[in-house]
Amino acid sequence: QVQLVDSGGGLVQPGGSLRLSCAASGFTLVYYSVAWFRQAPGKEREGVSCISCCDGSLDYTDSVKGRFTISRDTTNTTVYLQMNSLKPEDTAVYTCAAAWGPIATFDPVHYNYWGQGTQVTVSS
Repeated sequence: QVQLVDSGGGLVQPGGSLRLSCAASGFTLVYYSVAWFRQAPGKEREGVSCISCCDGSLDYTDSVKGRFTISRDTTNTTVYLQMNSLKPEDTAVYTCAAAWGPIATFDPVHYNYWGQGTQVTVSS
């Protein structure tokens, strides 16, 4: 069964770092764009970052620019989100999603496969 497995969340103090992973099972990500979304309790889902297939273009929501980095591994089976200088407002469930083709937006309607979500908590 085709699926995405996201992992790497945890509890971290403000200013700390976490690295989230999004692993593809049943397919490779070579023809897929991948995005990370997050959702805090009582809030709507928010697009965080995306990496497009084919041309490798990157995008980030303004609140994480300069702190988060999205990347692919060389086998195109895993996408990472390196999160540095974490803030309490980054606390949320983070979920990766994959869309076939060169998608460069955070609109979830484009995304074919979704991970299960991983909790990130930033607190003193």
